[in-house]
Parts: sequence; structure tokens; C-alpha cells
Amino acid sequence: MRKDVRILLVGEPKVGKTSLIMSLVSEEFPDEVPRRAEEITIPADVTPERVPTHIVDYSEAEQSDEQLYQEISKANVICIVYSVNNKKSIEKVTSHWIPLINDRTDKDSRVPLILVGNKSDLVEHSSMETILPIMNQYQDIETCVECSAKNLKNISELFYYAQKAVLHPTGPLYCPEEKELKPSCIKSLTRIFKVSDLDNDGILNDNELNFFQRTCFNTPLAPQALEDVKNVVRRNMTDGVKDNGLSLKGFLFLHTLFIQRGRHETTWTVLRRFGYDDDLELTQEYLFPMVKIPPDCTTELNHNAYLFLQSVFDKHDKDRDCALSPEEVKDLFKVFPYMPWGPDVNHTVCTNEQGWITYQGYLSQWTLTTYLDVQRSLEYLGYLGYSIIYEQESQAAAITVTRNKRIDLQKKQTQRSVFRCNVLGDRGSGKSGFLQAFLGKNLQGQRRIREDHKSFYAISTTYVYGQEKYLLLHEVMPDFDFLSEADLACDVVCLVYDINNPRSFEYCAKVYKQYFIDSKTPCVVIAAKSDMHEVRQHYSLSPHEFCRKHKLHPPQPFTCSMTDAPSKDIYTRLTTMAMYPHMAQADLKNSTFWLRASVGATVFAVLGFAMYRALLKQR
Repeated sequence: MRKDVRILLVGEPKVGKTSLIMSLVSEEFPDEVPRRAEEITIPADVTPERVPTHIVDYSEAEQSDEQLYQEISKANVICIVYSVNNKKSIEKVTSHWIPLINDRTDKDSRVPLILVGNKSDLVEHSSMETILPIMNQYQDIETCVECSAKNLKNISELFYYAQKAVLHPTGPLYCPEEKELKPSCIKSLTRIFKVSDLDNDGILNDNELNFFQRTCFNTPLAPQALEDVKNVVRRNMTDGVKDNGLSLKGFLFLHTLFIQRGRHETTWTVLRRFGYDDDLELTQEYLFPMVKIPPDCTTELNHNAYLFLQSVFDKHDKDRDCALSPEEVKDLFKVFPYMPWGPDVNHTVCTNEQGWITYQGYLSQWTLTTYLDVQRSLEYLGYLGYSIIYEQESQAAAITVTRNKRIDLQKKQTQRSVFRCNVLGDRGSGKSGFLQAFLGKNLQGQRRIREDHKSFYAISTTYVYGQEKYLLLHEVMPDFDFLSEADLACDVVCLVYDINNPRSFEYCAKVYKQYFIDSKTPCVVIAAKSDMHEVRQHYSLSPHEFCRKHKLHPPQPFTCSMTDAPSKDIYTRLTTMAMYPHMAQADLKNSTFWLRASVGATVFAVLGFAMYRALLKQR
């Protein structure tokens, strides 16, 4: 909502503009009226909407046209004052003032107008019969108020309506000619309805309505008041109430009714609570709250964020198969202005046999987005209404910023849950296969992936000494001369070569010697396509000799050319090295490092599967 309101009074000379302002301030009619009142500011604590209000007078005798134009451009609302006993001043409203104001304001952001009929104490009849056609002709006119500066009739109401026209404008919400909500308003309220429909059954039950009421207005509805609301809807439409809950049609009808009865503030309170600005766009402050991320720190979702995302998944997993079908994904993202996940996501996270994103894959994708682009994650959580449903100040409350990586290395322990492994290798070495194997896809499954659906990322969970962690694999494009800081910044490096290609290892050796030889980042050499015949590499040292010379673990054989799902052992080892880089170096000569990692992975994979089955039963 605006931080202040600027009201400008214009009109013909002698219609009483200055008298209206002075009567408001002194609460009595002035004996002497100056040509023009000085600008006054009404403090926030004495206005109904708790917003500071500036009231500006205009005098043709004292001000130039240029000064008038400047005041029009600065005003948030303009009151065109006429005298109810002066027909010429009424005619000037349409012949002079409205055209002048429209010429000086942008067509797409017209300032709201209030028609003010002053000196009502001098006549017995109303001017409304003359004014109504004008109001119907010009959409920018919010309302008309008849008042009297002399006997103080409707003075405070006049300025309240002016303030209300700025803070709760009709224009963006409602079309008077059609007597219905505007499309942008319907779109915004539909998102609000879907976010508030916590079980996604298409109706707001009593609990959901009460939560909505408490969220927007800080007070629950009494049971009888709740029934009264539903009865109003029942009387006016057949399908507004279903199964004793409010349908979307009923929800929209109620807001139409509020606006038609002049209670725009009710709808605006709802819209602003859910993050909308005066143009019915979600504000930047709502979508992108401030999160400070110091150097060498990463971003992760916290426990509450995962609980929220789990509830969103459950809400849309209609068939309870622990996977999201394309229709369920589409339904989930209906509260977004665009589809955030493309077909590449299905090859970035785990899917079921039908290629649908599983529960684990869904959480993995959110973890990936938060790690790589926390601003985008905040935006997505904003669309889903995280801060509203979890009653937080903003969705920044869903983010954990990890401590500096150097501190982890000093303390030889980490509290992080997500670890990044950059996968480097020459073209055709098997990097993509290595990523897809992590998601359980063998070579046969990988061949079905369309070229334009491929992903350079893969993320899933591994177990290290009983702790569930996320391993994020990133395939780095093999452009040796242009490896960026992002290509090099990670927790563990995979250097992949094809044992069947004699020129494949040379790239790995050069990358290691140029970028990683003095780095504290653990490196692992992967001997890919190990089911094929191994040929001698055209390099001065064999891969084994190279690893021995540079104190690296021996090349790890890997293949995804099998009928079953590929082994996950190597990925657990990579996560272990990322978590404990000091152990990876210290245990280089001790083969038990790999053994401990492998056994731990096997044990907790079994336990993990058992827990997963238990979770399925519970869900």
C-alpha cells in the first residue's frame, strides 16, 4: 500500500475549494477565506487508513498553468469541485477540467477523480441527476460527494473517499459497465483461492475459510457469520457453495459483491496480503525478499521449507502414486504466471518407469534450484504462498545460508546437506552417461532422451554414514581454454575419460594440472565405459601412473551399459569425499576409505528404502 496520499483540489473560482480545506482543518467555517490555502499534511494517526495525507489547493489567481500541470502530475487523486447552485461550474467539469487532467496524465495510469458538489446548503435539490451521466461517461471518476463547507456536511467523508480512491481504487478490480470483475482481478483472486485451498479439492471448507480470514484480517469468523456468508452466496448463485464449502465461483462472487457495495478495501486487503500491488502484479518485495549470501557460502532449504513442499506435493498427487503426472505438474503450477519446469527436469531428477517426477525427484529439483539460483527459488515459493501458509514474514525464512566453506575445512566437519560435483572430460568420454546413471538410467534408457531435453545437471540423494545428503552433478562443457569460476567452484571434481578412446585421458590430465593440482578440492578419475576393451592412452603417463604421481585415488571403473540400474557406490564415494575432503587425502593409501563409504551406502540404501515404504503407507 502507498506510504502517503496526495490530494489536489481543482475547479472554477469561487466554488469553495479553499473553504473545504479550511473547514476540514479547523472544523468550523472560516470567517475570512484566503485566495489559496497552504499545503497541509494530515498525520497518519488521525486518518482512517493510517496513511499521511497531503492536501493541495489550486488558485487560478495565484498560480500559473505550468504550476497547475506540475501539481496534476504529482497528485494521487484529484477532486474536481463545482458549486451545486452554479450550472456553469458543473459544465466546466466536462468541458475543461476532465480533458485538461487527461491531457496531462498517462493514459495507462490515469489518476482517479472525485466529483465534489459544494454549497449543498444553498439548494434544496441534489445535483446527482446531472452528475450521474458524467460519471457513466468517464471511467476515471471514482465517486461523487455532495457537501457543504459552511455547515460541515460530508467534509471528512469527502477526504476519506479521496484517500480511499488512491489506496483502494476501483479501476483495476471492476468494470462498472459490465458489472463484473476485470480479468486481471479474476486471475489474481483465482491464484489466492488455489493457494488457500489447502487440500486442492476445489472448495474452501470451514477450516480453510477461517485460516484465510485470520491470515487476511487477523480474526476468525464466528460459525454463524460463516454460515451467513455462505447463505448470501447460495441465494445469489446455484454453484457458489458445494459440499458446504465455498467454490471458486462463490469466492469471486463475494468479492464482486464487496466492490458493488463500496467495500473495495476488503478485496484490496486480501490482494495485498497475498503480495499484489496496485496494478495487480506481485511486488518485487514479495517475490524477492533480501537474502544475504557471503562469499564461499551456499543456500539450502530448511526443514520447514521441505515440509511445506511435501504438503504441496501431497496436495497435487491426486492418485497417491508418489509421482506427479504431467497433468498433476500442470495443476501444481497453475498459481505461477508461467511453467517453470521444462522437459529437461525429467532428466535432472529421479523419475518413475513412466518418466514422471517422483516425490524424491520433486524435492531434488527444489534443492537444485535453491542451490544454483536462490532468487528463483524465493520467487517460486512466493507463487506457492509459502510465507502466507507458514505465517512467515517472507519466504526468506525458508532458506538456510551455510557457513563459509573454509570454516568447514578448518573444523573438519560440515552442516551442509548439498554437495556439488563438477564432471569434466573430453567430448564423448561418457559424462552425460555418468550423470544419467546417478538417476538410475542405464544406457538403454539414456538413448531414449531427446537431444533438446538433455540436462547438464543431475541431483539425487545419497547416504553417508547414516546421513541423507544431496549430491549435485554438473556436466562442464569441454572447452579447456574457457573454464569459468563457476566451472571450478565445487566440493569434488570428477575427471571422466573413455578407456576405449586413446586420446580421452589427455584432456583430464591437462585440466587437472592447470586448474586442480594446487587445489584443496578432492578429485576422482573415472574410467568410463569399463565394459569395453581398454586401450593404451596417448599420454606420457598411464591413468594409474598419473594418479599415483599426483596422489589421487586410482581410476574408478564405471559403466552404465547393463540391463539393471547402474550401481550407486561411486556417487556415495563422491559425496563422502565432498563432506570430508581431509579424510579423502589422509586415507589415500588406506583402501578402507572406499570400503567404509561403500558399506555405509549399502546399509543406508536398504534402511532408506524401508523408511520410504513406511512413508508411503503413512501418506
